[in-house]
Amino acid sequence: MQLGLINTLTIDRFTPPGAFLEDEQGNEVLLPQKYLLDSYELGDKIDVFVFKDSEQRIVCTTETPHLLLGDFKYLRITQVKPIGAFADWGLDKNLLIPFSEQICRLEEEGYYLFVLRYDYKTDRLFGSMRVRKTLEACKEDLQGQEVDLLICEPNDLGISVIVNNRYDGLIFDSNIIASINPGDECKGYVEKVREDGKIDIRLEPVNFEKYDLAETKILELMQDTGKLMLSDKSPSNLINEELGMSKRTFKQAIGKLYKHRRIKIHKDHLELL
Repeated sequence: MQLGLINTLTIDRFTPPGAFLEDEQGNEVLLPQKYLLDSYELGDKIDVFVFKDSEQRIVCTTETPHLLLGDFKYLRITQVKPIGAFADWGLDKNLLIPFSEQICRLEEEGYYLFVLRYDYKTDRLFGSMRVRKTLEACKEDLQGQEVDLLICEPNDLGISVIVNNRYDGLIFDSNIIASINPGDECKGYVEKVREDGKIDIRLEPVNFEKYDLAETKILELMQDTGKLMLSDKSPSNLINEELGMSKRTFKQAIGKLYKHRRIKIHKDHLELL
């Protein structure tokens, strides 16, 4: 069984403290009584998260933490102590962030980006702020594909993101067409995979599919009232705020809808035909 991951284990026996579960190699771990269901029976296979309790004993839980081994997440700091900081990761026992894994001063109730790591020497899980050295260089051909994003911190060029929980990415300022904040999780699209393995990201599709999606979204928003209080004269920031798309994409989409006689374009609004 592996610390920090979801393991599928078999119920071997029930005891007053809880049930002992086994993996295929015969290794045992305790599932405390409070996590047991009345429906559990000997031989049942259940999915559990394996970690160490406050006394450094290996235990498991049917609860799922906010992040698994190798995952990245913004977590809230609950305590700062001489041995390090502790973050809420969704379990009763908070996650230790050793001082050696901190890159800035952590404050209680603040949210910071961490990766869950495993120390082979001490056989323990810990949180680390040194996420960059954990990210991989992308060697996949992802151009044009939809990907999962974790929004990180802004920098001089735009906003850094983590792509598919593996790769280092960037949304340039010119491609930020919606309100996004550190810790947000959303979809994005790969514009380019650079030679160094870093990825340029857009928030809207990078091919003609985006115009089809934009047309569909505009028509859906007009269904109830028959109009949309935007036009080709509307400012870019208003279009971004209302629709989450660039003004260029919006104008292309309404131009196509107008050409096919689906809408009429007025000075301050669109009318559904």
